[in-house]
Amino acid sequence: MDLGIAGKWALVGGASKGLGLGCAQALAREGVHVLMVARGAPALEAAAAELRSQVPAGTQVQALACDITTAAGREAIFAQHRDFDIIVTNAGGPPPGDFRSWDRDAWIAAVDANMLTPIELIKASIDGMAARGFGRIINITSSSVKAPIDILGLSNGARSGLTGFVAGLARSKIAAQGVTLNNLLPGAFDTDRLRATQAASAVKMGKSVDEVANSRRLAIPAQRFGTAEEFGQICAFLCSMQAGYLTGQNILLDGGAYPGTF
Repeated sequence: MDLGIAGKWALVGGASKGLGLGCAQALAREGVHVLMVARGAPALEAAAAELRSQVPAGTQVQALACDITTAAGREAIFAQHRDFDIIVTNAGGPPPGDFRSWDRDAWIAAVDANMLTPIELIKASIDGMAARGFGRIINITSSSVKAPIDILGLSNGARSGLTGFVAGLARSKIAAQGVTLNNLLPGAFDTDRLRATQAASAVKMGKSVDEVANSRRLAIPAQRFGTAEEFGQICAFLCSMQAGYLTGQNILLDGGAYPGTF
């Protein structure tokens, strides 16, 4: 299927590895020009170099090492490229733990990275998208928005705030101007983040990391963890011309782990 987005420009956060990289790869392979952003320059440059060898001729793959959660980082991004047709927001989740140990600074950092940063990126881009008649904004949040995870309270709170904001904005007048906003809620994907969460759970439960990982894997109806590649392909579809009537939704990708009907 031709997704109809070749030649568009996309900004992808956290793009040096994991789910962000999966999204950058899927978009660039569709002929979308991609600005990949992450904090670690060596890993980012290596990922961008490899991706450049996999994309259609003429497709630009740029890399910018910066902290997207800071005003200076966002200023550098928009100085390198001003008008994006696609924004994939993705910042590293806050650390797991017990809420009793989190002070105000920990909460502010979580909200700043996982709620306010996406909102700032949206604010900087959405009017231009509307003026051009096309825009796709995808926020990578978490399955914990729908089924909270006890040790991820910082993430539960901050990402839920973003979800509420997006629900209102997606249904404003921009819906009639060709701009859609959707959230992708990853469950258990084989990423560094999952391994860190499993390590924290192992300590809390007094078990080995392998025991915790195997237990979680077997609890998923699909009997496996997801891959960054398949996550990116779903992201690319949500950015497509074909997905223009889909907005304000929380797309849960968890192998069937969530047990609810709604």
